[in-house]
Amino acid sequence: RDLFKAVLDVDLGDMPHMSWAEAMERFGSDRPDLRIPLELVSIDDLMQQVDFKVFRGPADDPAGRVAALKVPGGATISRKEIDDYTKYVSIFGARGLAWIKVNDLASGIEGLQSPILKFMPEDVVADMMQRLGAANGDIIFFGADKVKVVNEALGALRVKVAEDLDLVAPGWAPLWVVDFPMFEKNAQGEWTSLHHPFTSPSMDSVDELKADPGRALSRAYDMVLNGTELGGGSMRIFRSSVQRRVFELLGISDQEAEDKFGFLLNALKYGCPPHGGLAFGLDRLVMLMSGAASIRDV
Repeated sequence: RDLFKAVLDVDLGDMPHMSWAEAMERFGSDRPDLRIPLELVSIDDLMQQVDFKVFRGPADDPAGRVAALKVPGGATISRKEIDDYTKYVSIFGARGLAWIKVNDLASGIEGLQSPILKFMPEDVVADMMQRLGAANGDIIFFGADKVKVVNEALGALRVKVAEDLDLVAPGWAPLWVVDFPMFEKNAQGEWTSLHHPFTSPSMDSVDELKADPGRALSRAYDMVLNGTELGGGSMRIFRSSVQRRVFELLGISDQEAEDKFGFLLNALKYGCPPHGGLAFGLDRLVMLMSGAASIRDV
């Protein structure tokens, strides 16, 4: 804040906090650009009522997600542009990009335009339009797949559409993203550290950490500005018993832990105090403040 005031005469004000879960739910990204007034909305419960397998499958899957991205005034987007967006989201693993154009909301389903409407009951469509706050002239894009694919694809599409339609507001939108998960599962179904295995869990109980690792949150945090991560850090594990339990969850045997990290585990026995920090990207900050196109330029 001092740098922005001194260099650009800009008062950043308070930096809001947002949980990782909220950021992923609303923006599909853990470094959301809050200057963009578009959000993802989950519609899994509504899609559980349709026979359309493309939507019904992910809606019924605990590891799946069906989400919608409403773009006000986006009905002017051409079919060619939609095709281009479909190719774009395929980069992130999406197998297609469903859409609905809202031409005349008062006419019900007749006032909507989309190849997927024939698969959906009118009452479900009406409920969806109400939840999304749809208005004439809007377009709605859909993602239906595993949670990771939907978040990455629609999260990236949100930014691209906003840039194409000049929806990115001027100014600065700083944010702290907090409460990251401790662990995530890899393709083999094994637990891996979301950041690194020395990040402190927010749960104080070691037994609770073992009982439900998927719900364990970490004391990790990222500083985000205009969709760019400026820095990240965490509080560190400072108790030997907690560190051993984390290694165990990650499939690191006692012998391997001793061989690779014995010096740390031994040191923690002697009363290491709570500690943490932040790795700060000054080059990224200079890039944003100077309006440069890349870090290489600065």
